[in-house]
Amino acid sequence: MGKIAKHDASTPPMVEAHVHVESFRQVREAHRTELVEDYVELISDLLADGGEARQVDIAARMGVAQPTVAKMLKRLVRDGWAVQRPYRGVFLTPEGDALAAECRQRHQTVERFLLALGIDIDTARRDAEGIEHHVSEATLAAFAAFVGRQEGK
Repeated sequence: MGKIAKHDASTPPMVEAHVHVESFRQVREAHRTELVEDYVELISDLLADGGEARQVDIAARMGVAQPTVAKMLKRLVRDGWAVQRPYRGVFLTPEGDALAAECRQRHQTVERFLLALGIDIDTARRDAEGIEHHVSEATLAAFAAFVGRQEGK
């Protein structure tokens, strides 16, 4: 049988229930929005790089099948983030452009913070991809301030 963990002086007590509720709510909300944010940011990058965002290119970059992309594109269109044009691919609405810019800024702030800590560029890019969706505005501001101090700004 497994042992029952005992709290001692080195183990902090459990947080209050309302703190747990808020923490889990924040994580659930981040999970709900992160896929939309990833797609919108990628579409923006593809449009900036080559002038078009095709379903096949999105699938290749996301590492998913084209039907998966098709389903997400329908969701993006339904929710007002994107428009699809026959034989021309997908384009972002002004709201989609704004969301992509916000996501890109968050990603860059987290990545710069990790680099300032001495994390190698490849790891920083991968880790920033996950952290950017879960970091609060207060923590993000602290990351930016830290990086600013490190860069002497």
